[in-house]
Amino acid sequence: MLPFGSAKYARPPPWEEYVLQTLAKDQARLQFLASLAGVKKSIVPIASGRQIIQSPTYIVRANIGTPPQTLLMAVDTSSDAAWVPCSGCVGCSSNVFNSLKSTTFKSIGCGAPQCKQAPNPSCLGSTCSFNVTYGGSTIASNLSQETFTLANDALPAYTFGCIQKTTGSSVPPQGLLGLGRGPLSLLSQTQNLYKSTFSYCLPGYKSLNFSGSLRLGTVGQPIRIKYTPLLKNPRRSSLYYVNLNAIRVGRRIVDIPPAALAFNPTTGAGTVIDSGTVFTRLVTPAYEAVRNEFRRRVGRKLPVTSLGGFDTCYTAPIVVPTITFMFSGMNMTLPIENVVIRSTAGSTTCLAMAAAPDNVNSVLNVIANMQQQNHRVLIDVPNSRLGVARETCT
Repeated sequence: MLPFGSAKYARPPPWEEYVLQTLAKDQARLQFLASLAGVKKSIVPIASGRQIIQSPTYIVRANIGTPPQTLLMAVDTSSDAAWVPCSGCVGCSSNVFNSLKSTTFKSIGCGAPQCKQAPNPSCLGSTCSFNVTYGGSTIASNLSQETFTLANDALPAYTFGCIQKTTGSSVPPQGLLGLGRGPLSLLSQTQNLYKSTFSYCLPGYKSLNFSGSLRLGTVGQPIRIKYTPLLKNPRRSSLYYVNLNAIRVGRRIVDIPPAALAFNPTTGAGTVIDSGTVFTRLVTPAYEAVRNEFRRRVGRKLPVTSLGGFDTCYTAPIVVPTITFMFSGMNMTLPIENVVIRSTAGSTTCLAMAAAPDNVNSVLNVIANMQQQNHRVLIDVPNSRLGVARETCT
């Protein structure tokens, strides 16, 4: 037995070392507790698809199947069912999902409850299929289930459309991930995991890398953010309607007839936030009021030209006024790069908005992805609210 005070007994470490050791142990402990609680951020990088897959949509990487096959899927807040081009598809791009190489792929039968949730379902033998229109395209898909992996989160038995045939040129070449709030959307299928909450920040459309982000779930969402209530339209249940009360150009609130901005579930009128549309569309009275004030601010003596669907373009340098969307509870002031679009040579500058098309959507105001660039848009369905905050993600 060693006598008390022998050199064999370890001396306590110096105070500074003790503090550092304690902090390190606490950090490890907190990480352990967080893992037990399942607290982790689910962040999926977002990129502009313009130069990567020559598509005007914003895209995320999704790993599909076992072993995983990677596709660059468009994110669309106004669509529900996901769909991807499958091997053998007629009219699809060369980047397709090969279901024969996956051990977790499954076709869904006509009697499954998911078949009734699909848009325009029908039966081909025992397999449930559905048809949708997207832009100027038509898509025929077989309803299927597969493991989708986003942000290292495996989503087993995810219901989606395996595209068999497409016509037209509007279909995102490597598929689409629906972020609407219908029964087959990502929000509905992952309700227990992500609590029907997500946010996204879209980088500038000229950005090459995946600098934007899609944050899934309640963890890691911004705390300092202003909200506006989400509105429900039973006739268009997937869309994220909000109350747009007024629009300001520079310091002047433009004169818009109240009916042009009013929410009307019967007619579908109102304002939606949409990640799939490129340029904001306003109903004709609202657009003309904004356009006329924009022209007045720029200067009446400067000649105005048109370019495609844009009717307010200038070939001389201009001072661009700010545009502010005034929602219930919050304002969204657009920086210059969200207000105008410039030609590649920089010789032409156009107001990057247009009047709503003269069709079924002629009563709908759409705040589109160009105007959302470098903003964090937070969708919180359980609390029925939508938040917007400036954030540089380019």
